[in-house]
Amino acid sequence: MHIALAGNIGAGKTYATHLLSQALRFEAAYEEDADNPFLFDFYQDMVRWAFPMQIYLLNRRLDTALAIQRSGKDYVQDRTLYEDAEVFAPVLREMGIFPEREYSVYRALFEKIASLLRPPDLLVYLRASVPTLVDQILARGRPYEENIGLEYLRKLNEAYDQWYQAYDRGPKMVIQMDELHGKEEGPSLLIDQVVRRVVSLF
Repeated sequence: MHIALAGNIGAGKTYATHLLSQALRFEAAYEEDADNPFLFDFYQDMVRWAFPMQIYLLNRRLDTALAIQRSGKDYVQDRTLYEDAEVFAPVLREMGIFPEREYSVYRALFEKIASLLRPPDLLVYLRASVPTLVDQILARGRPYEENIGLEYLRKLNEAYDQWYQAYDRGPKMVIQMDELHGKEEGPSLLIDQVVRRVVSLF
């Protein structure tokens, strides 16, 4: 089984991936931000680095998706292949950061790749308000995230909500992270919600 976690920057995907992989005894596929050679540059100059950043991420997501499909093992995945192309890239385009010609090339490539891959068995959308996202971004203290603006996070949240509503590639669920944020029982509540949804699929 392949469970994929989706959500905005700071929504808690990495921590949730760890929790669920441990609870379900699944393998974990993490988003390795530290290895991204474009990440710091992108947050310094989004217009200059939007295209190479998105191409790099698409390639990395493809590697992860293929590894999961070929493994024959159960996986929890931190971030999906779809979010970059269907959430982040359109927001960057709307903000005038992702030039139209480059966006068109990128989107065409994504569509070809997505058509060849098997979608996850369950999509879990970790939905969090901007204040919760900011709290968690500040708490983890990643230097390259210092320049992320509130308006960018807000636009991403709106795009995520629209994307989730339109998502029709397979079973899905949403977890309201604001309701779990800062609560001692938050991790167990998250696990319980996902486990119950997984059981319902059989």
